[in-house]
Amino acid sequence: MSGIRAGASETVRVERIVKTYGPIRAVEELSFTARAGEVLGLLGPNGAGKTTAIRVLTTILSPDDGEFEIAGEPHTAPARIRERIGVLPESAGYPDQQTGLEFLTYYGEFFGRPRAEARERGMSLLGEIGLAERASSRIATYSRGMRQRLGIVRALINDPTVIFLDEPTLGLDPAGQRHVLTLIADIARQRNTTVILTTHLLSEVEETCDRVLILNRGRAIAEGTVSEVTRRAGAPRRARLQVPSEQRDRAIEALSNADITILADELERARLSDAFLAMTADGDEA
Repeated sequence: MSGIRAGASETVRVERIVKTYGPIRAVEELSFTARAGEVLGLLGPNGAGKTTAIRVLTTILSPDDGEFEIAGEPHTAPARIRERIGVLPESAGYPDQQTGLEFLTYYGEFFGRPRAEARERGMSLLGEIGLAERASSRIATYSRGMRQRLGIVRALINDPTVIFLDEPTLGLDPAGQRHVLTLIADIARQRNTTVILTTHLLSEVEETCDRVLILNRGRAIAEGTVSEVTRRAGAPRRARLQVPSEQRDRAIEALSNADITILADELERARLSDAFLAMTADGDEA
């Protein structure tokens, strides 16, 4: 690649990539970087280009223009990129008749590990996600949350530098969401792996992501930490509380203790929601 080179800590570098479907420009001159150990949240309304961008960066689709580099490999070397990444698509399928260990062993062998080594690696990963006792159980007996965790560690079987997760908590109950988000954070911090996460849930971004990239109509319209993005959007940073006069003393007492922390946390979430809506309100689905 002649135009771009990733820095020492940059594992993803994207420069002005374009992807069209006939007259529709699904991704329009998208540029961004991501670093080792970072969780980058890819946000946007339906039709914003999130999934198309992921498909381009994981080499399922070729860009019509622009260039990118993943884990030091140029987009012109897709086979080498695939060796360095892990992917959990939005609608991942699982072989119901295989056991969890068989599933992971197969993928370990697919990436060139001897069978015994692949099996050992699979068992280790099952232990990390709390499924060691279900290693010999058929995947058909796994809950949706268990399948999602299995899919995430399947994406780790080749020790990737970058992992792409497309809506990993979709359809999960709160407990399942918590398990998956904890696993994602651990992957980034403990393995120094770059995680690129697409989601519609702003709470996931606040809890898990180091930085945010917001897309609208295929273009990046904001990038940075949550606080940076909300400031850029001009989201409100103050709130006024109106309290009946007879409740004044009780209100002052409440605001002088830990309740103010809860209030501040709620206001922070509201600012992110307001910023997202303000930036994407004119987006059309495509």
